[in-house]
Parts: sequence; structure tokens; C-alpha cells
Amino acid sequence: MVIDATGMIVGRLATKVAKLALQGHKIALVNCERAVISGRQDVLLDKWHTRMLRVQPFKGPFISRMPDRFVKSIIRGMLPHGVWSEKSRGRVALSRIMCYMGIPAEFKSHKLERIQGADASAIKTKHTLTIGELTKLLRGR
Repeated sequence: MVIDATGMIVGRLATKVAKLALQGHKIALVNCERAVISGRQDVLLDKWHTRMLRVQPFKGPFISRMPDRFVKSIIRGMLPHGVWSEKSRGRVALSRIMCYMGIPAEFKSHKLERIQGADASAIKTKHTLTIGELTKLLRGR
């Protein structure tokens, strides 16, 4: 299953992708840098910058500034993580999900699917930011 994240709300997209992965589907999420997060830019930057400063150098949490890894970490938060062993449902489901920036050559011939109910046109606020822009701004801080 190849899903195009262009213009999708990242939280709603993450919940649907996590549920599909738990059901056993293999998912390739393409164009992760074009997924949308809602909110004012200054508020979002402060929120994520605070999370990145809350780090212990050798223990984490480590927040990646690459858009594909950023989206995958959001999806990981939607999966069950009670006991995170090698055979736990959440870890197995996360191994079924691959996130990509752009569209890799192996998926160019595949039909790109959209997630119903995750389209950013449903957002009533005009304040949105793409994941690519957010991670670029976080790299500059």
C-alpha cells in the first residue's frame, strides 16, 4: 500500500497508518515533507524546540530533523508501547511502515492512495505549516 502524504494532516494520517500497520498491511508513506501540521508557526517552533531541549545527551529523547524520520516518530507515538520488546505488536507494526521524502523510483509506477478524513482542506484555520518547513526551521535553531 503506497500512501501519498501531500496535503494530509499529519496527526490524522498517523492514526490511520498506525491502525493499518496493526492490521498487518505493509505501508510506504511517500512525500512526507509535504504533510501538514496545523497551528501558528511561532507556537509550533516553540513546542518542538522545547521538546528538543528536554534531552539527556546519552539517553534522549532524540528528535530527528529529517522530515521522513519526523513523521515516522509521530506514527510511532500512535502505536501501542506498553512493553516494547522485539515481538511486541507496536514494534512489529512499526517495522511494516516505511516513510520516504519524495517518491522513490520503485513506487513511481504504483497507484498513490489517499487517506479519507485526513485532507488538510478540512482545517478551518489558515495557520498551517508543512513538515518540511518545520524541520528546516528546527535545523536553523
